[in-house]
Amino acid sequence: MTKLRSRATSWIGRRYLARTARNGFDLSDVSFLPESVLMPLKRDGLDPVPAMATTRAAAPISRVPLPFGFNAWLVTGYEEVKQVLGRPTGFSSDFANLIGNVGVTEGQNPGGLGFSDPPVHTRLRKRLTPEFTMRRLSRLGPRIDALVTEQLNQMAAAGPGPVDLVEHYALPIPSLTICELLGIPYEDREDFQRLGTARFDLFAGAGTPFGAITESLAYLQEVVQRQRVEPGDGLLGMLIKEYGDDIDDQELAGLADGVLTGGFETTASMLALGSLVLLQDPVAFARIRDDDAATAPFVDELLRYLTVVQMAFPRFAREDMEIAGTRISAGDVVLCSLSGANRDTVFGADPERFDGDRQGPSHLAFGYGMHRCIGAELAKMELRSAFPALVRRFPELRLAVPPEELAFRKLSIVYGVESLPVLVR
Repeated sequence: MTKLRSRATSWIGRRYLARTARNGFDLSDVSFLPESVLMPLKRDGLDPVPAMATTRAAAPISRVPLPFGFNAWLVTGYEEVKQVLGRPTGFSSDFANLIGNVGVTEGQNPGGLGFSDPPVHTRLRKRLTPEFTMRRLSRLGPRIDALVTEQLNQMAAAGPGPVDLVEHYALPIPSLTICELLGIPYEDREDFQRLGTARFDLFAGAGTPFGAITESLAYLQEVVQRQRVEPGDGLLGMLIKEYGDDIDDQELAGLADGVLTGGFETTASMLALGSLVLLQDPVAFARIRDDDAATAPFVDELLRYLTVVQMAFPRFAREDMEIAGTRISAGDVVLCSLSGANRDTVFGADPERFDGDRQGPSHLAFGYGMHRCIGAELAKMELRSAFPALVRRFPELRLAVPPEELAFRKLSIVYGVESLPVLVR
């Protein structure tokens, strides 16, 4: 076990160094990229930059210049995004589309559901879906509540000074929940919760996300190999017990990496930014504290309003087509702005404002169609547990610094705040 922990620690160290390195093609120097490419990855506090609404109003599908020889389109309208994401036969999400264009190798292919097309996607999702039904997930409910209580106890014991809500609440809850889901051994959990961040931070350099994927897959394949010997009761163990050698180590590691990627950083960002919304909205704070029935609609509107996953995985057109009057050619790459679509006027009056009573169509925070996040219900379970528990345990919770001093990510696929210092009493 010491050797395995050493392997995990070494792996984490390499990922940290990769994140801070400035080698080769580096997106921290973005002067060569047009603003239309960077705009969907930027925010003004909790809101998309004003240019997003301007772009969407002018044209819900607009051409954007990309390097690497891609002919690209940015989709910002709600209905138009649904048309793209809901058309799996017309578009490909296969990771192989990137190989050769941006220096990506086969060994950096994460596999899993997000970067695969039918029939591979169909086969993998069919095997994974039963583990994400509400009946199966309900067994995690008491454990999620216990994890939330444990973190609240630690925050309460931290003393009278500021507590970083990101470090002590937002990060541990989803990471430990995923450990429970996958069946990661307890002794690996402290290291495991540090995974998954570097691939979303575009300021770390373009090569870094792909390097992070490689390291993640190597680590998770070791986890899979241990599960092969002694299958546990988590998702990996259940899949091994049911399918045996019909699902190989690479596929299992890819599925685990997809669960980590889709369920850790995203839920952590939702918990942190959602807590900030509560701290800045006394009415919402009081409703979540006092009314159980207010929690579900609050979480749903929060998912729409924040849309922490700002962009869907890129889609590559398989054929010539027309969407909303725009001609898209086979081979074009289509980038769907989920944050832009979720601020569309289809959501009623003032979609740029958080409104816990908002009525409207289903949001796109989890994507849409065949690639809609398979862990959506698990994420909502965590959020519905964590937010009421937080404000009820600490009814005097407040920011420890002025809001303008908070450091948000500057350019990231998954938006977030670096730290959230709060006073709990």
